[in-house]
Amino acid sequence: MSAPVLEIDIDPIWGDETDWEALANRAAEATARIVPELAHENLLISLVMADDEEVHALNKQWRAKDKPTNVLSFPMLSREEVLNAARNANAPGMLGDMILAHGVCVREAAEKGVSVEIHATHLIVHGLLHLAGYDHELGETQAEEMEELERKSLALMGIADPYAVED
Repeated sequence: MSAPVLEIDIDPIWGDETDWEALANRAAEATARIVPELAHENLLISLVMADDEEVHALNKQWRAKDKPTNVLSFPMLSREEVLNAARNANAPGMLGDMILAHGVCVREAAEKGVSVEIHATHLIVHGLLHLAGYDHELGETQAEEMEELERKSLALMGIADPYAVED
């Protein structure tokens, strides 16, 4: 199974206890198994694992939101272009950029009671789906579809449903 190629830049704040590059590639491979249009090594993705300040600045500049967020995705292809690239193995393309915020990821992982690695994996899958043209902000149906793809991708890696409601 092929997957998109990830060019990864990791801020030292993320530490070196975890092989973040392997984690990101594993997330991309699992997502490509569930979302076939991503199963092409001709697609390139830039992944930056940054600090909150960098994500805050980008979120303010590009989304007019004056705060950091967990993951930002900047698609470079429309949904139709992604699907066309998937049908044409010779059509290389930059799928887009994805940026994760370390502090937000750490805080959210603690709130959810999961490891930073598990939460970062979920955020990478989420960002990949955005780059593939999925958007939960377009309505409930799209949000449910995206969540289901996330659940399936994470399940392939043995990660529990991040949307499960605890009693």
